[in-house]
Amino acid sequence: MALKKQERRLKIKMRIRKRVHGTPEKPRMSVYRSNKQISVQVIDDVNGVTLASASSRVKEIAEKANITKTEQARLVGKLAAEKAIEKGVSAVVFDRNGYLYHGRVKALADAAREGGLKF
Repeated sequence: MALKKQERRLKIKMRIRKRVHGTPEKPRMSVYRSNKQISVQVIDDVNGVTLASASSRVKEIAEKANITKTEQARLVGKLAAEKAIEKGVSAVVFDRNGYLYHGRVKALADAAREGGLKF
């Protein structure tokens, strides 16, 4: 029996999370993508703390009308990079959370790199 789309993504997610861990020096940047929104968290897994987060539901991004979801993801990536750098984080480990590195996830990652994060 074939796996459902969600089951397949969770299986890939667990395979990725076996290898990807965030430390205080190099935290994990985890992406969550839904059909309408995208969000990202910079997480220190050792202490179990979220250092910074950004979402497409933030007022400055949500109030922009007539932008594509990919452009929304770029804005979230830039915002996440700004917040992480404010907290003193310059390098992260990217956790795509089981999503393909394509489209909105790739746009977010590229914008975060442009914003000054290294991964």
